[in-house]
Amino acid sequence: MLLRGPSGSGKSTLLALIAGLLTPRAGRVVVADTDVGALPRGQRDAWRGHAVGFVPQRLHLSESLTVAENLALPFIACGAAVDRARVSALLDRLGLSALAARRPHELSVGQAQRVALARALMRFPRVLLADEPTANLDDAMSDAVMALLADAARDTGATLVIATHDARVSARMPQARLLALDALP
Repeated sequence: MLLRGPSGSGKSTLLALIAGLLTPRAGRVVVADTDVGALPRGQRDAWRGHAVGFVPQRLHLSESLTVAENLALPFIACGAAVDRARVSALLDRLGLSALAARRPHELSVGQAQRVALARALMRFPRVLLADEPTANLDDAMSDAVMALLADAARDTGATLVIATHDARVSARMPQARLLALDALP
């Protein structure tokens, strides 16, 4: 699914509601058979750790950690043992193995984007959310990131939801359902 609309139309807010990072003031948000807003904060965090992979607009990679250590964070955050085989597999799958010991400031924008995607996929999410994943990328890297997102969703069986104002994303995914948001007053 594509969430399209101009800046300020609520795309990022909707993704945050879907991920349980925000709770609705009214109504319900049901994702992967779970009423996310009804969960207490701790349970909502645990649910998110198991059900949602999130590639935020600002990648939020920890500068003090290596690429491999950043990929271990989803396990650590939910109190699970780090699955080193999974970390290694995703490093290989996304062409990041040679970068495993680097820090985020040593990466290109495209490399950092792939690290954020790998981190989002680490726990086999049921829902994969991407907020403006191509906003700062050239056409070639935009195509590569969109292919990675589509492949990752297909390979894991995750529902893919992308918030974007980038027409290249719509062109790359013509079969996707579209939810067009208007600018907020």
